[in-house]
Amino acid sequence: MSHSSISTVHGFLNFLARDLDNLDHLFLSHNFIISAAFLQHVLSSLRSFHSHLTLLVQNLSLPVGDKWLDEYMDESSRLWEASYLLKSGLSAIEKYSSSAANIPSLLHDHHVLNPQLSRQVIRAINGCQREMTALQEENKSTAEAKLQAPSLRLKETVLAESKFNKYNGFRGVLHAMRNVNTLLLLILLSGLVYYWPETSFYQSPHHEGSSLFGSTTFMASTGKLHQRIANAMSRLQVQPGILLYELQRANFAMDEVKMEMERVLDYDDEVSDVIDEKVGELRSCLAGLQCGVEEIVGQVDDLLDEIVEGRKKLLDMCSSHR
Repeated sequence: MSHSSISTVHGFLNFLARDLDNLDHLFLSHNFIISAAFLQHVLSSLRSFHSHLTLLVQNLSLPVGDKWLDEYMDESSRLWEASYLLKSGLSAIEKYSSSAANIPSLLHDHHVLNPQLSRQVIRAINGCQREMTALQEENKSTAEAKLQAPSLRLKETVLAESKFNKYNGFRGVLHAMRNVNTLLLLILLSGLVYYWPETSFYQSPHHEGSSLFGSTTFMASTGKLHQRIANAMSRLQVQPGILLYELQRANFAMDEVKMEMERVLDYDDEVSDVIDEKVGELRSCLAGLQCGVEEIVGQVDDLLDEIVEGRKKLLDMCSSHR
């Protein structure tokens, strides 16, 4: 889409709607899982919305020194704080996956597998599992205050039309961006930091299409994505914790290796091809996890840079028009 087509409030809101509809389709195509690939798309949308919002401001001829700048700065600050929470979660996952990567290396030669090595592997796995438990608890306490704070709550109030139209319609755009950003941040935080079934996604008591997002095109698109994810989490009975699919796969693969090691100890079995298969699966899962997390870290860093750039651009614009 060309920059000129989103240089108006109407064009910008339509742009939001189309991108949100695309995320909805992607979530369906990813079989309702919060994968690294899906989260990368969510981050791409978040970055795109922010950069195009900055461009929109430059096209609206807003009054210098008015309150619109404070409201923009407040929203970008909220985005900045949430991005650092994401970075904290990503750093913890990277540390965990680095520790877990030692397990396959212990088993690089199954022909010499013995009870001593089996116990060593089990101890290493137990250590990783304790690390994951501690990580989940720390993330829970860190994210709990943030997710329950007003800054990450979806707004149910609908502004009067006169307030939406303030600042050449920019007030309405900021209201739209606040809810859209909140929804996308909730998806990212659930995938990378922590997810609560009861609080991470507000379950609207209304029918789909008439939720708290209202009935305009972009609001309907936001509501549809929100409801789709909330319904999927409820139907799949997703448990509290970090939802990143690659992390869950790695944890499951680690459990499988542990069971094989325990079987060797319990029954003194001969080394089988099953262990090769389980270890190979763990190695593959950890590689996928590390790759996915690295890609997401890069995007979060880019988003932080873009927030700084956007704030500076608008401050310079206001200064030059004084």
